[in-house]
Amino acid sequence: MTFKYEFEPTNLREYDIRGIVGKTLHLEDAYAIGRTFGSIIIRNGGKTLIVGYDGRVSSPSLEEALVKGASASGVEVRRVGRGPTPMLYFAAVTGHADGAIMVTGSHNPPDHNGFKMMLKGKPFFGEQIRELGRLAAQGDVVAQAEGKIESYDPSEAYIERLLKDYDGKRPLKVVWDNGNSAAGEVLQRLVKKLPGEHIVLYPEIDGHFPNHHPDPTVEANLQDLIAEVRKQKADVGIAFDGDADRVGVVDNEGNILWGDQILVLLAREVLQHHPGATIIADVKASQVLFDEIAKAGGKPLMWRTGHSLIKSKMAETKSPLAGEMSGHIFFADKWYGFDDAIYGAIRIISVVSKLEGTLSQMREGLPKMVSTPELRFPCDDNRKFDVIKEVAARLKTEGAEVSEIDGVRVSTSDGWWLLRASNTQAVLVARAEAFSEKGLEQLKNALVKQLEASGLKAPDFSAPASH
Repeated sequence: MTFKYEFEPTNLREYDIRGIVGKTLHLEDAYAIGRTFGSIIIRNGGKTLIVGYDGRVSSPSLEEALVKGASASGVEVRRVGRGPTPMLYFAAVTGHADGAIMVTGSHNPPDHNGFKMMLKGKPFFGEQIRELGRLAAQGDVVAQAEGKIESYDPSEAYIERLLKDYDGKRPLKVVWDNGNSAAGEVLQRLVKKLPGEHIVLYPEIDGHFPNHHPDPTVEANLQDLIAEVRKQKADVGIAFDGDADRVGVVDNEGNILWGDQILVLLAREVLQHHPGATIIADVKASQVLFDEIAKAGGKPLMWRTGHSLIKSKMAETKSPLAGEMSGHIFFADKWYGFDDAIYGAIRIISVVSKLEGTLSQMREGLPKMVSTPELRFPCDDNRKFDVIKEVAARLKTEGAEVSEIDGVRVSTSDGWWLLRASNTQAVLVARAEAFSEKGLEQLKNALVKQLEASGLKAPDFSAPASH
């Protein structure tokens, strides 16, 4: 049987493949990914592929088509079933699989879905994804074969390994907002074995996300967690995104700790065991984080946003810890270097239980900055990267202090502002942080001026966030 397949170009993202089910993403795409990725594994001298899927309504059928395609390339497919993305990563790394694919829409709307991939224990992204698209379009795959398909459950081994790194000092009261995510079953089993008192909200896995959208970076999605933490007088609240590779945190008073503040908490402890180590954060992180890493004796490194990009930079720099504003936390200290919100939560509650005061006191002790939240606003997929190029060119002409690690991050005497193109959606992402309200207004005005010069409207600044 001859094979040839053209993917919708916008589905081939920088660090995964993603689209809208029934519009840009179909079962044929899943089969083609399996057929082509399976061929890549075989040509790399490998033979095993581990496959898992999240709780979205479309995930089981996409997983089935993916498995058929992979098996037709002759690889041995090991199905781990439904669960969080990091459990698949764990199974792949500890099982020394040649490749792994997770069917997941992550934090995107319910009608979106996608595929995150690993090859030989490393992220499969960027040029590799574009090459997969080219191979499929050319029908350049290995001859049809019949690979073995088997199922197994890694959840018990995963839970036991998570528990191994809990080293809390005093038992805590913890509220968990599963948000109907794919972590639900694993989480309920995990908390039964943890010391302290644990309250789990929305543990049922439900791809319709009936209670709130599973994205812990959006304040509205954390309101139930905040209310329950206050009601229970809990020590800390933890939230997950749809596939549990991103974490949200709420302190004992119900205040949100953003991704960079979570990283300060974790970096201080990690640097006690790894003095002088490189700690990585993405370009959206506060200057406070980079300063606090240096204060704690570490080497702060600003890098590009994207879980695959951060993981690769960690391996290159031998960094024990990295994180993003989006809530991806990556531990190579004791763990395996991949982003895992459940493991991150274990480390967070361990640190909180060893604090001399409360988590809110730790948060309040950080230098105060005034910032916007992460602002995401529509921009056509075919236009968004050109906008960044135009803005960068104008800023250089003006003699501005610009970092182009990922988009443009502009530093001024007031603070900094950032504009970058999302790799997962047809949006631009902006953020600004200043030493004062007046400074923040000036940064926002500079950002608006650049957007207008490229024919775009300003984002909605109506919900400023200070931290």
